[in-house]
Amino acid sequence: MKLTKVLATLTMAAMFAASAMFSVPARAERVKDLASVAGVRGNQLVGYGLVVGLDGTGDQTSQAPFTIQSIRNMLAKFGVTIPANVNPQLKNVAAVTVRADLPPFSKPGQTIDITVDSIGNATSLRGGSLLMTPLRGIDGEVYAIGQGSLVVSGFGVQGKDGSRISVNVPSSGRVPNGATVERAVPNNFASEPYVTLNLNTPDFTTAARLTDGINQMLGPDTARAIDAVSVRVQAPTDPSQRIAYLSTLEAIEIQPGEAPARVIVNSRTGTVVIGSAVRVTPAAVAHGSLSVTITERNDVSQPNPFSDGQTVVTPRSDIQVEQPEARMFVFNAGVNLDEIVRAVNQVGAAPGDLVAILEALKEAGALRAELIVI
Repeated sequence: MKLTKVLATLTMAAMFAASAMFSVPARAERVKDLASVAGVRGNQLVGYGLVVGLDGTGDQTSQAPFTIQSIRNMLAKFGVTIPANVNPQLKNVAAVTVRADLPPFSKPGQTIDITVDSIGNATSLRGGSLLMTPLRGIDGEVYAIGQGSLVVSGFGVQGKDGSRISVNVPSSGRVPNGATVERAVPNNFASEPYVTLNLNTPDFTTAARLTDGINQMLGPDTARAIDAVSVRVQAPTDPSQRIAYLSTLEAIEIQPGEAPARVIVNSRTGTVVIGSAVRVTPAAVAHGSLSVTITERNDVSQPNPFSDGQTVVTPRSDIQVEQPEARMFVFNAGVNLDEIVRAVNQVGAAPGDLVAILEALKEAGALRAELIVI
């Protein structure tokens, strides 16, 4: 289908989408929620600056010499020279890093939020103000200028004896709309006769269904799957037409492919997440716990009165071993997630015990899922 014909069907496609909303499967999702447009991305910015106006909670200059160096350089630009043999002891200044995310298509004059983090030994940035700080991209160019008063959610109090109470993290804060964009990031959004949709989660089934859904709405050969992530779609090169075209693409609803069978185990927190597609082949599981308790005490032997004996201390250890009766349960062929959870709950297995059971099932070849330990 030619591109002009595709553009002519946009109105009809929108009407078709509105009429088909009531026949979409319950699990259908919008393309906007499943994929992103290649090349439409944010960019990270970072800078180095100074926060002033702190209430004695700034950097200790004896341990953060770069703060003094930054102050010297800044004052020199204003015609103030600090003698080389003078080392000012400042407590209201902190050296910080400033970072921001530059959204796609940001234009000069727009404002973005910035995050400020202490890199010295400042105890708190509460009440401070960030001085004008250039924010640079990976190419070294300045894309934004940050400045403003910090909003710090943390709070810390320290006593003279070294005791300290801290709520959240007082050494980090934000400046809402604290940076002004000075340069736009170049992009090739409208330079190609097509757009590429990248799935958020790689999946061959979802890529195939996305291709079919676009071709059914906009005509055959409009979309072509490249791999499990990318789908290339013909698109107009005129910017205004391309915006309307992408709006139509994002509104298309498809049914994504089912997630693979996975069991995710967080070994640090004991969290276990079992996917709905997990299955277990016939297996019998017995799980019990063995507890050993060792009690140490000293027995004292006193000599008889008026004897030449000596007091003797004899160590004594009491060891108790308890092993409750292990419960056994059987997994039938192809049991689902509900049956797995119900069987484990019946034996009262803790998260750590559940991890041991799942690992044993995987080793026995009875767990039809990928076991991922993070």
